[in-house]
Amino acid sequence: MRLTIVVAVCLLCDSAFADVSAPWPQFRGPNASGVDSSKKPLPSKIGPDESLIWKTSLAAGHSSPALDAGRIYVTTSRDGKLFTVALDRDSGKLLWEREASLRGEEKIHGIGSLAQPSPVADGERVISFFGSSGLLCYDRDGRRQWYLPMGPFNNDFGAGASPILVGDRVILSQDHDADSFVMAIDKKTGKEIWKTDRSEFPRGYATPILWKNAGRDEVVVAGTLRVVGYDLETGEERWTARGISRLVNVTPTVGENGYLYVTSWTSGGDSSDRFDVVPFEKFLEKQDKDGDGFIVRDEVPDGPLKPRFNQIDRDKSGKVTKQEYETMRAIMDSAQNVCMAIRPGAKGDVTGSHVVWKYRRKLPYVPSPIVIGDVIFLAKKGGIVTSLDAKTGKLLREGRVSAQGNYYASPVSGDGKIYLINQRGDLSVISAIGEWRELHKAKFGEPTYATPAIADGRIYLRTSKALYCFGES
Repeated sequence: MRLTIVVAVCLLCDSAFADVSAPWPQFRGPNASGVDSSKKPLPSKIGPDESLIWKTSLAAGHSSPALDAGRIYVTTSRDGKLFTVALDRDSGKLLWEREASLRGEEKIHGIGSLAQPSPVADGERVISFFGSSGLLCYDRDGRRQWYLPMGPFNNDFGAGASPILVGDRVILSQDHDADSFVMAIDKKTGKEIWKTDRSEFPRGYATPILWKNAGRDEVVVAGTLRVVGYDLETGEERWTARGISRLVNVTPTVGENGYLYVTSWTSGGDSSDRFDVVPFEKFLEKQDKDGDGFIVRDEVPDGPLKPRFNQIDRDKSGKVTKQEYETMRAIMDSAQNVCMAIRPGAKGDVTGSHVVWKYRRKLPYVPSPIVIGDVIFLAKKGGIVTSLDAKTGKLLREGRVSAQGNYYASPVSGDGKIYLINQRGDLSVISAIGEWRELHKAKFGEPTYATPAIADGRIYLRTSKALYCFGES
């Protein structure tokens, strides 16, 4: 069944998109900031029947909308097939959809999707990534320009990080339980420019960003225990800051002051909640029932290791070796949950020199932060919103919004407002100031994983069933 239009109520009839090539080109918008800087008015009150311009039904998928001049791009998974979909921004009407070759259905998380990474667009082309089914490039009319096979990736949760565009380069970072990498690809040909090994990093899901560090363009990737800056031209590692969590879902962001903000949280990384993992030999003494010197799943007792057996077994042999075990034990021992600010000028190991401040309370597991002026906002499970002074890390306000529960979509902001939507489809709108307050709440009644997009006075919000467009009437 093809995508169908279920509502098409045009309340805005201008041609606001004509002079803009890609106002929200990728996951979380410009450089993954989550912030619309157009200053155009946005409605505070949005909901299934409030400020609605149109609504279009969509097949399943967790990818977030990417916008260019007059187009919206998403990816979907339907009937065991994968698609890149192009919609008209004015009406939500389907323009085209193209199927990707499914190279063996990869494993995904129980609440995951085969269409998780978000596409990226630049006004001329759109690039979609489907994990082990590869990277595809189409022109605006849906004609395939090139295809780069990938994987299979060694990760039972699937791929999550999205591609980005920097000039003529596609940047893709993939951290999996084996063979992790970050690479640059020519956006016109699909040919590899450089590829840097990240095999020390097990699975992670943070999308890379661009940081102008002391006048140099760098690709920044946050992964297990450390964040790294790579030279955009060569892929060479230029600096690192250590002391973050053992698994990173949160994409870093750059503030207006040029500082880099890195946030990461995973269970076992708080000072009051540490995993106590004994050395390998001591574990074998009690648990190695068959005496073969390896650990199999049935030999792992209840505790922090049992649900993470597949992560520890990085080669997926079904047996954990001493090296695999001790690697994960060292990671768990070193992991620290943190929000940190890093000042420009980083080179080499800057853990002790360029980290300006750290904050360790109420940190998000998946949603990425937003920096607006001198304030950084964090949204955590349970609807806990924290605002910090971006210069000092000082707490400004911590409180709950009406949209509680789990969060997978990141907050986005425009026109002095922040929009948050949880997994259940409950929405809260708050003011984008340090002493924030809740302005509006709504319930969509549909599971939501995709981060909304904002452009030209409109908000595009994807649930598990539909894509909504909102704006001032």
